Amino acid sequence: MQIQRSRERIAVDIPIVVTTVLDSLEGVIVDLSEGGAQVVGCTLPARSQCQIDLDGFIVFGTVRWSEEDRMGIRFPYELNEGPLYEKLEMARAAKRAPVAFQPRIQQQTGFGSAYVGGGGFGRRTG
Repeated sequence: MQIQRSRERIAVDIPIVVTTVLDSLEGVIVDLSEGGAQVVGCTLPARSQCQIDLDGFIVFGTVRWSEEDRMGIRFPYELNEGPLYEKLEMARAAKRAPVAFQPRIQQQTGFGSAYVGGGGFGRRTG
């Protein structure tokens, strides 16, 4: 079953601290949108109220689902500022950036001066 989401999730790797009234847990956000995050490395019961701490900036949330080693947290207010939002925007920009051209490296074989893999477009060398 595919869930229709209003915001695109972006793959990230952001170490955070998740805090509740009784506990503080270290985890990593692995995907993020303005409306929520998937956190791995820690878990809380569904419907738990929590806060995510990143560099002293707090984002409040509610655990929507929970598994053995990960959980989904929904934010009551969409992200629009702060270090978590900045990391989301940087990851989104990196995803859209074009990949630089990577030329083939020509390797010289042991005898003579024949090259392997240098011609491109089916051209033979050697």
